[in-house]
This record gives sequence, C-alpha cells and structure tokens, in this order.
Amino acid sequence: MRQRYLVADLFSGAGGFSRGFELAGFNVVAAVENDPPVAKTYKANFPHAYLIADDVKDVSERTIREVSGLGRGDFDVVIASPPCEPFTPTNRNRMPNPLDRILTDPIGQLYLHAIRLIVDLKPRFFVIENVSGVAEGPIRKVIEYELRKGGYDEVYFNIIRSEEHGVASGRVRVFVSNVKLNLAKRRPLTVMEALEGLPEPGAPWPPNHDAPATLPRKLMRKVPKLRWGRSLVTFEGAGSRRFRNYIRLAPDRPAPTVMGSSRFIHPFEDRLLTVREQARLMGFPDYHVFLGGKDSQYNMVGEAVPVPLAQAIAEDLLSRLKE
Repeated sequence: MRQRYLVADLFSGAGGFSRGFELAGFNVVAAVENDPPVAKTYKANFPHAYLIADDVKDVSERTIREVSGLGRGDFDVVIASPPCEPFTPTNRNRMPNPLDRILTDPIGQLYLHAIRLIVDLKPRFFVIENVSGVAEGPIRKVIEYELRKGGYDEVYFNIIRSEEHGVASGRVRVFVSNVKLNLAKRRPLTVMEALEGLPEPGAPWPPNHDAPATLPRKLMRKVPKLRWGRSLVTFEGAGSRRFRNYIRLAPDRPAPTVMGSSRFIHPFEDRLLTVREQARLMGFPDYHVFLGGKDSQYNMVGEAVPVPLAQAIAEDLLSRLKE
C-alpha cells in the first residue's frame, strides 16, 4: 500500500481543495491555474506541487503527466473547480438557455475541458465542484454523457452543505464524482468560534490580517445601527433575484455563503472583516497565505472550496483507496 496517494488539482485557485486533501494525507503533485496572483498564491502554499500556469483549455493530459512523471491511470484522484459564473444565479448576465451555459459560453466550456482531462488522465476517483446550477436537467445530461463516454459509468451529483462539515459559513455545492460521497458530519462552527484567538488587525501574525479598507462614507454612516444578519446593499442577479452584500455577521451562527464578491461587517466592531477573518470562515489555516491585491485576496477566499469540507471529501476517498 502506498504511503501517500497522488492528486492533480485543475482550476486550483488559491488551494482550498488542495489544502483539504493534503491535510487528509494526500500528495498534490500537479495543479493548473492561469490567473497570475492566484497562481503565485498557490505556489507559495504548495511549493512541492508542479504548477502549470496556463489556461486549462490549452493544457493536455500529456503535459500533466510529463511534469508529474506519472503515467495514465497513476493519479489516484483528480479534483477540479471550474468557474461557476456561467451557472450561478448571482450572475445577472448568465445565458438564459441552460445548454448554452456549458456548450456556448467560453467560460462554461471550461467545465468540459475539466472532464476532458479527467477522462484522459483516468484517475481512480474524480471530484468536480461547482454551484448547484450544474445539476439542472440539460446541463446534468451533458456532464453525464461526457463522463460516461469517457469510461466512467457511475456519475453522482453529490449535493453537500458545507456548514454540516465543520465550516463556519453556509454553502450548497454540487460535487460531481464517480462515487456517492459518504461524509462524516460535524456540527457547524459559529462566526465567533471561527474568529477566536485572532489579534487586532494589523498584528504581525497571522498574514493577511492587516486593517481592511474603509467603506464609503455614505455606507459607513449606516454601519453602527446595522443589526446582525442585515445588509447594507443588495444587488440583482439572474432572473431579477436580489442578493445581499455587506452583511453584519451574527456571532452565534455560521456566516452566509462567502463568495468572491462577499464583504462582511464584523459582529461587534464597525468595520469590514479582514482577509484572514474571511479565510477563517472558510477553514483556511493561518499559515495559508494570499498574495496580490486586497480585492484579489478576498476573491481567492470566496472562490475556494472550504478546507474542512475538502478534507472530509478527501478522507472519504482515502478510506476507499485503502480498501
């Protein structure tokens, strides 16, 4: 039996998915990420992994095999988090026809490139994370067809709530896999449990905990009277749905979904959360650093797979690999 099982991470982002797998004992040997500050962040956190800084659509399985020194079928797991913008209801510009979102939208097509690489690499297990919109009928059928055509007869759309697995923020995501995931549940963390032990912003440790930007004066005047769970602004998503931002977090429950655009107000202080505080809501350990501009750092946190959830998925797959 191998000491450490091998993983490739497609659309690695800042490394939430990878971090969870490494904490579970896997060895992430290759990753693909083409956004420069995000790629630098990933490399800073996973210096041992070979990072391919290129667009997934331009990457071949041969390239991944060559840089990792592995053959077809040697990866135990391939994980992937293609962009969710074409599928999420928070995007007011997403295409009306669900099929166009995955077949016509160039960003949506990246999901199919993830499948292409998975089929070509032929890992024992794969897990593709995205918003619940990919489970809609027509999109679901395309995904099932492509994976089954590539030799994966079993395709499961695992709908998972992150707060049921030790994450201090609510999030419903679909994890498409060739196995029905069976995750051990943990109680949700509250916001204040997640933030416990952090010093005042500006302390030398941990990183990414410098003082956050101040809000525009017009919004700042409203903050002292903002109650827990209330928001300063709303924005319009697809189908004229309204979504909230700049929410005052309640201390005794998990935070709402942390998205790339999310900014939160501290439960007791009249200020935004720091990048580190939002990273705590997503379960990142304090030694995991985020590079680049402040907005880019917030985006990396919000677009990541929550680390405790990633670890729970990894532990489930690890038990199967050891059977």
